[in-house]
Amino acid sequence: MQFETRRFSVPSGVSIVGDVGGDPSHPAVILQHGGGQTRHSWGKAMRDLLTAGYHVINLDARGHGDSDWAPDGNYTIEALSQDLRAVVATVQSKPALVGASMGGACSLFTVGTTDEEIASALVLVDFIPHIGAEGAAKIAAFMQAKPEGFANVEEAADAVAAYNPHRRRPKNASGLMKNLRLRADGRLHWHWDPQMLMSRQRIEPPIFIAKISDAARRVRVPTLLVRGLQSDIVTEQGLREFQQLLPGLEVYDVAGAGHMVAGDDNDAFNRGVITFLKHHLPVI
Repeated sequence: MQFETRRFSVPSGVSIVGDVGGDPSHPAVILQHGGGQTRHSWGKAMRDLLTAGYHVINLDARGHGDSDWAPDGNYTIEALSQDLRAVVATVQSKPALVGASMGGACSLFTVGTTDEEIASALVLVDFIPHIGAEGAAKIAAFMQAKPEGFANVEEAADAVAAYNPHRRRPKNASGLMKNLRLRADGRLHWHWDPQMLMSRQRIEPPIFIAKISDAARRVRVPTLLVRGLQSDIVTEQGLREFQQLLPGLEVYDVAGAGHMVAGDDNDAFNRGVITFLKHHLPVI
């Protein structure tokens, strides 16, 4: 399926990059990746959504991928939400918001803090307001490690394999280059802006429980949680607390998947999400 890459202007002046495809008159789906990822993590999901008939916008968050880094280092949930609202304003109908981890936090916060109904449905990928402490520490440690960068892509692949040992390591690590940048020091560094990790209210892993919980109480659109059953982010206690905040929450479990659900079992992930969207946001 064909798509084009666009730049979206947002109120702060930061430029947000996204891949856009499908008929603009059809129901829209906006994809938001997790912290430390790029829009490329949604590659197959975007293709399957386009095949299903949706209009799809697949974004790089500020400070990630091909989007601008924030000159003032503003990577708060409020800044991310403002960016998302600007993109939502470009579509013809209320979109479904699909977000992983940081992207899920942004989507949930945006829906729950906007006075008017800004979305038609919400999909949270392995994210709940009160995330598991062990999983959060693991993500933070990974993202803060290796500030000196890597000598080559294989070293970066070693770091990913250590973080996610249950996933089979690809024979060819060259695909990781989408997530790396060659800097002036001659070494490869992760693509994200290091200032993103310095915020007192970190956006990856999202640890601002009160803000997200307050937003969750005000969500009134159909909401799906996609949970990796091997995830250490979505705990049983955290899930129960979330269900109390959002009684209509639907849950779709992906066996054998961890926090990076779409990457661990992309086909199962796509089936669950598209089934939910077809029910709540059908393509006529």
